[in-house]
Amino acid sequence: MVERRWRRSGRALLRVIVVWAVSTLTMLALAGLLPDFQLQSDDGDSITRTAVTAALGAGAFGLLSALVWPVAVRALLLVSALVLGLLVFFLNGSLLLIALWLIPDGRGAADPVTAVVVAAVMSAVASATSTALAVGDDDAYRRRLSRLADRRRRRRGEDGRAGTPGTVFLQLDGVGYEVLRRAAKDGVMPTVAAWMDENHRLTPWRTDWSSQTGAGQLGILHGSNHDVPAFRWYEKDSGRVMVSNRPSSAAELQRRAVERTGDGGLLTVDGASRGNLFSGGADQVALVLSVAVRRGRANRSRAGYFAYFSDPANAVRTAMSFVAEVAREIGQSTRARLRGDRPRIKRGGLYPLIRAFATVVERDVVVAAVMGDMLAGRTAVYADLVAYDEVAHHSGPHSRDASMVLERIDRSLALIAKVADHTPRGYRIVLLSDHGQSPGETFQGAYGLSLKDLVRAGCGLPVSRRAERSKRGAEARDAAGNALRGALHRRVAEGADEHPAPGPGPIVLASGNLALISFPDTSERLSREQIEHRHPALLSTLANHPGIGFLLVRSEEHGSVVLGPGGVEVPVTELADSGPLAVFGRGAADAIRRGDSFPHVADIMVNSMHDPEAGTVHAFEEQIGSHGGLGGEQAQPFLLSPVDLSAPVADGAELVGAEAVHRVLRRWLRECDGPQVPIGPAEASPPDRAP
Repeated sequence: MVERRWRRSGRALLRVIVVWAVSTLTMLALAGLLPDFQLQSDDGDSITRTAVTAALGAGAFGLLSALVWPVAVRALLLVSALVLGLLVFFLNGSLLLIALWLIPDGRGAADPVTAVVVAAVMSAVASATSTALAVGDDDAYRRRLSRLADRRRRRRGEDGRAGTPGTVFLQLDGVGYEVLRRAAKDGVMPTVAAWMDENHRLTPWRTDWSSQTGAGQLGILHGSNHDVPAFRWYEKDSGRVMVSNRPSSAAELQRRAVERTGDGGLLTVDGASRGNLFSGGADQVALVLSVAVRRGRANRSRAGYFAYFSDPANAVRTAMSFVAEVAREIGQSTRARLRGDRPRIKRGGLYPLIRAFATVVERDVVVAAVMGDMLAGRTAVYADLVAYDEVAHHSGPHSRDASMVLERIDRSLALIAKVADHTPRGYRIVLLSDHGQSPGETFQGAYGLSLKDLVRAGCGLPVSRRAERSKRGAEARDAAGNALRGALHRRVAEGADEHPAPGPGPIVLASGNLALISFPDTSERLSREQIEHRHPALLSTLANHPGIGFLLVRSEEHGSVVLGPGGVEVPVTELADSGPLAVFGRGAADAIRRGDSFPHVADIMVNSMHDPEAGTVHAFEEQIGSHGGLGGEQAQPFLLSPVDLSAPVADGAELVGAEAVHRVLRRWLRECDGPQVPIGPAEASPPDRAP
């Protein structure tokens, strides 16, 4: 035993010496290449003296990185995550300048900009050297993981692995059932393909009308997404616009869900929530939006950044990957523009930075946090990987860009699976998604004006200059004018006011291919009759537009009704998956009925058209891959679960709605010699629906 420890210590010392030597050579090479970086006195030095200076500088830089980085990163948790990622280079450059200052006789000096470059290169080379040595040293990585797990078990007084397995839920945001199936079949995701072939079952499920993360994840983690009509909506009682990814809104939505269900959520007992909109009741949180509004020590959402960036090798590797991802996005968008790809949207401005944060920084931090949770032996972990969703919005869900992101996600899944071999308890890994994405040209790209412009034209209000200049915008105004004249003629014949006073401009909020139109000057939901009295052309203009599939409004005579092109009108109580809803597939009528029951449903709910042959929709915002409403693959996410867990639904049944998925996940947690989740009122929810 003593001899083995000496041998391991010797190997560790040898690795330190090798990394130090490589860093020294790197510093010497950079001093020869960069004119503003020197390792000699002004009078010149011998080769031996210069080498000693480089060795001192490399050693001081490595020591400072090990000692100062953890403290610096903890202090920088007060800044935003994106700024933290960009400051990595500046911090490393500062440490190098300090290391050069510590060299005796002032032989080391560098321009500040040059110092940033030198520090980045040295950190990257040191990290690569250390990793290469570990890989070649009899699977050192595996031994390190085993040691970490053993230490935790000893602290807990445990002998061997715990008998109760834990569960890791990994949400692949925006990855639809068909996208995952094709990626596995085509070799894009070999880890997922192996799981599907060997020990996992793939199950599709159907979203609610609001097919987006706010509704999906709230239902999955907290058992209720009641009164979440879209990603964005206006609440007349408070005069507030709710946005699912706004911290204050996320906190309020979580509070409402907990109040409605009577329990804290899926992760209330020994759970961890990583990279999510909502906490699920977990005590351990990192990058969770609903707790980001907390102040002081109660907000631990950024703790995951400290755990990851306190390692300077992690910080530099992620920072360099961040820069590479920015360059990759610029290159991909440039090639798409030169090829004349259609559909296509603008991808400039801050988007390359936003994409790099989602696909690199958040991925690295979340994956590291999940592995830490597994090594800590937590009972339940739920994490969201958002990289695919972000890229698919701008490049398309079936694009090569999105496929490359899926390849990198698959490598992260393989790493997590490898860590599971060294954890203090066994783990079952469940993959799932909250929604898919449907491709298609944007509404504005297809018709030359935004939905907001169309609504304003239908209300007889001024529209944007771009819509004024657009040929299709002119066509829309002409159609609105014709409808307005016809409506006014009918109302005169009926003895109505010839010039109804228009109310203030409506609020138009887009959530993918679902849009909500609200009139803020009234406290109640306006009826169809009230809307037509105010704006006689509006509803007919919208319902007959080729880019719109149907409208939902409340009628004083028939209750809520669905309006379609050509004067189609179907009361919600009589709605079926046919007629104006035929192209939207099974379950559309039930989804609309449920959405219509929400207290904060908008005055007018607008769902875009859907081409079932091409699978396309029109997003009402700048996205060529979208989700949020009905139509296409966006409404069919997936569950990929180990076969030793019970089947999500019985044969012949269909899993419908995020709340039903929550009940399945609760059941799986209880199957592990639980109860990990308290049994509460949410269990009284209706059973999964059969087709």
